[in-house]
Amino acid sequence: MLNHSQVWRRKFACFTASLLAATQPVLVQAQEPTLPAPLLAENTPPAAGPVPPPIAVDADPATTPVLPPPNAAAPQAIQPTPSQNVTLNLINRLVQKGVLSQAEAADLIQGAVEDAAFAKAQSEALAETQAAVMAQNTMPPVVPDPDEVRVTYIPESVKAEIRDQLRTEVFAQARDQKWAAPDEAVEWTKHIGLSGDIRMRHDRFTFADDNNSTGVFPNFNTINTGHPFDVSGPVFSPQLNVDKNRERTRLRMRLAYDIDLEDGFTAGIRMATGANNSPVSTNQTLGSASAGSNGQGGNFSKYELWLDRAFIRYEAAPSEYAKLTLLLGRFDNPYTVSSQIMWDEDVGLDGIAFKMVNTWQPGFKTFLTAGAYTVFNSDFNFPSNSPTKGASYNKYLLAAQFGVEFKITDDIELKTSLAYYDWKNIEGRLSDPFVPLNDTDAGSTDNTRPLFAQKGNTYRPIRNITPTALNGFGTTNQFQYFGLAAPFRQIAWNGRLDFNHYEPVQISLLGEYIKNLAFNQSAINSVAVNNRTGGGAGAFDGGDTAWYMGVNVGKAIPAFNKRGDWSVGLGYRHVESDAVIDGFTDSVFGGGGTNMEGYSLNAAMAISKRTWMRMAYMSATQIAGPALQTDVFLIDFSAKF
Repeated sequence: MLNHSQVWRRKFACFTASLLAATQPVLVQAQEPTLPAPLLAENTPPAAGPVPPPIAVDADPATTPVLPPPNAAAPQAIQPTPSQNVTLNLINRLVQKGVLSQAEAADLIQGAVEDAAFAKAQSEALAETQAAVMAQNTMPPVVPDPDEVRVTYIPESVKAEIRDQLRTEVFAQARDQKWAAPDEAVEWTKHIGLSGDIRMRHDRFTFADDNNSTGVFPNFNTINTGHPFDVSGPVFSPQLNVDKNRERTRLRMRLAYDIDLEDGFTAGIRMATGANNSPVSTNQTLGSASAGSNGQGGNFSKYELWLDRAFIRYEAAPSEYAKLTLLLGRFDNPYTVSSQIMWDEDVGLDGIAFKMVNTWQPGFKTFLTAGAYTVFNSDFNFPSNSPTKGASYNKYLLAAQFGVEFKITDDIELKTSLAYYDWKNIEGRLSDPFVPLNDTDAGSTDNTRPLFAQKGNTYRPIRNITPTALNGFGTTNQFQYFGLAAPFRQIAWNGRLDFNHYEPVQISLLGEYIKNLAFNQSAINSVAVNNRTGGGAGAFDGGDTAWYMGVNVGKAIPAFNKRGDWSVGLGYRHVESDAVIDGFTDSVFGGGGTNMEGYSLNAAMAISKRTWMRMAYMSATQIAGPALQTDVFLIDFSAKF
């Protein structure tokens, strides 16, 4: 322990050394006085005996004692031998100049050595502590004695470190064992894609004042889907509304799942709303009763959800330039069309289809689509109220389409196709003669009647009722169903010409032409109960041709992907009574069906990337039969996901 005098001298020596170090350049330039070679401590001659070695401040602190041993001799004189240590030389010169005594210099050097030794010891202690902490972290966890209970305070920093370590270990185990983890979906969900859309619509139907409403617009759909109608009765048959304006708010929701089955196979399922099982509409009128609701509806009742699509698809590439697609189940219409005069956009086909696309060279490709589809399958127990069962009467559609797509120039592209549709057993047929005693007795051809219809096709009675005394010789009990009067075998051409010079604005010219090759006017004239001149009493006035022309400007609505995308369109159609089947054509124009002509206007704009609004106006006039004028205005708000 240093006494007060030694501490004071050490502080004074340090201050003096610092001052001289700062003025060293000036001292070096000054002329040093001549000094005797040996320097004596405080003018005392050196002690006899061997001369001690010079003291070096850079000596190893570990081998240098921090404090002098007890009873040690007094510090010896510092030797004047020059050293490579600048600090030591400086202290020697201070002694030579008389600024420090030899004892003070020795004490100063001894203190510096002690400070260096203390710093080294402190550094080594810190290193040992850090090494011990690292060794502790790498040691296996200590298994506590089950009988031992320890309660230890754990700092918050340690708790956080433990939580982070556990989280890392658990997530690693979850990935290895296929658990769900943040930002990583369960394996099976990676193979399923979800999409859908929701649409709100408000529509208004208005009718001309001179529409004939005196019982000449029978509703064949209502007749054929209920009990047969007694045509000899004193009441009107079920009738279509042709003179009272109507407004409706309608909802459509569709939810689809696309499932990747790998190896080229995929599956699709789509659910949709709908007031009934109509093939041409998934709209649900708000506040209206739905099919199967036993007349209950409105008053915020729930609505039904239907299976709209369910299919398996296989895709392959037979060659570098060919692509094959196979479809099985209930799927979207695979045939290319330019309008809805034959196929409503909601129609799904049931059966099997294939499509082959060949790219022969850049900008030129061909496609071939063909398939077989089930339209109607006889009830397994038909007729249900008779021990004698009728033969099966199944209806099919066989169809094929060949088309070409090619670029005329870099900005003009043409797509055109020709299709053939052969409907098997689609027309109604006259039954075997029989006498129905009530409305539950079945005829042998009752299942030839269409179980869904809109309006416009020509119909014929299909029950061959024998006049007897039981029915007043044909004046009573004439319970009748109605089937299509015309068979259908159609050839259909459609084309689309796209001008892309003003991209992203596209100008498209659309055209479609359909001819029913099986139409026989004279044969139909002998059996038709509607589409006659003079309000139903004159000659048959139906036809076999349908065509459409239109122009669209902007983006197609399915291609909307940002706010401000827009589209406008104008079209005109002429659809005669038996050119197409009224149950599958457009369900909005004129209230749905055939035997109408007129124009349509529509405009749409995207409000955001996934929402848009659309307005449309359609004016339709009936072609054959009594006068009927129908105007439709609608506004849609749609969202997709």
